[in-house]
Order: sequence, then C-alpha cells, then structure tokens
Amino acid sequence: MLKRCAWVNQEPLYMEYHDKEWGVPVYDDRILFEMICLEGAQAGLSWWTILQKRDNYRKAFDHFDAEKIVQYTDEKLQSLLEDSGIVRNKLKIKSVVTNAEAFLKIQKEFGSFSNYIWRFVGDKPIVNQWPTVKEVPVSTEISDRMSKRLKKDGFKFVGSTICYSYMQAVGMVNDHTLDCSCHPRNR
Repeated sequence: MLKRCAWVNQEPLYMEYHDKEWGVPVYDDRILFEMICLEGAQAGLSWWTILQKRDNYRKAFDHFDAEKIVQYTDEKLQSLLEDSGIVRNKLKIKSVVTNAEAFLKIQKEFGSFSNYIWRFVGDKPIVNQWPTVKEVPVSTEISDRMSKRLKKDGFKFVGSTICYSYMQAVGMVNDHTLDCSCHPRNR
C-alpha cells in the first residue's frame, strides 16, 4: 500500500493527483500555462476545490490554448462569469487572458515558456528532504524571485505562495515527505 503525504485526502481524484502529477517535472508549455492559471484560480481557496473543477476549466478555457484565449471577447468573458463549473471571480477570469498575453510574449522571447520558467531552478528539479509536511515552506527565496519576475512580465495572481505551489505542482520542486512512497528515495 502506498504511503502518501499527510495533506492528501482519501478522494480517488486527490490520491491520483498526488501519486501521478504533484512533484513530477513538466516541460510542456500548454500544461505549464494551464497550471499557472489554475494555481492563480486557487488563491484564497483550496487546491481540492480547483482540482475538482479542473475538467470544467479545461472546457471553459479552450484547454488553455493561449492563442485562443487572447482572442476572447467581452461576450466570452461574460459567459465565463456565468459558468458554474469554474470559480466565477471576474479578476481571476480576466487574469487568464492577461496571463495568456504574457505567456505568448515569453514564448516568443525565450523559445518556450518552459525555457523561461525552469531557469528559476537551474533547469533541474529541487528534491527536498522534509520529514513532515510541517517543515514544507509556503514560499522560498526562489518563489519570491519568480513572483517578482512574472509580475514584471505581465502575469496576474502570481504571488510568492502561488508560485511555490506552482513549483510543487509542475515538479520544479519535489516536496513529497521522506515517508511518502512518491519521494525519489522511496521509488
């Protein structure tokens, strides 16, 4: 039987996310963009809330195709505000469009968003050695720098805590606790 990090509830969707996604390095630009938008949607809420709505977000936001998102009209934004399958927060919804614009500029400048974002960790995952979830930080010096740079480059809903959560989600940081079956030393 798998031993999981203490933050995981017993919902199959949450266990699957923990076991197969959280802490696993992601280099695909579309997924990296999706996750930064979903982490922003999480602000003030729980990841569990957003995870349960993730499929709805994918449908609502054209599977996070930034090229399509930058073309959204006021009518499309209004329909998103009425979509009960996502968090209906005007600022968070508008931030996806703003972030799509910034994302496309970064892709053009750096060749890919992956090239841009992974440089914050020297292009390789940081594998931490936390005995318990109590030791896991909510932000770090790296997430502080990432947040400042993302904001400078036009992103919204990218505070340091959101950036650290993002780093964990896309495997830039592996914060599985030492007793977790998913920690690299236990695989």
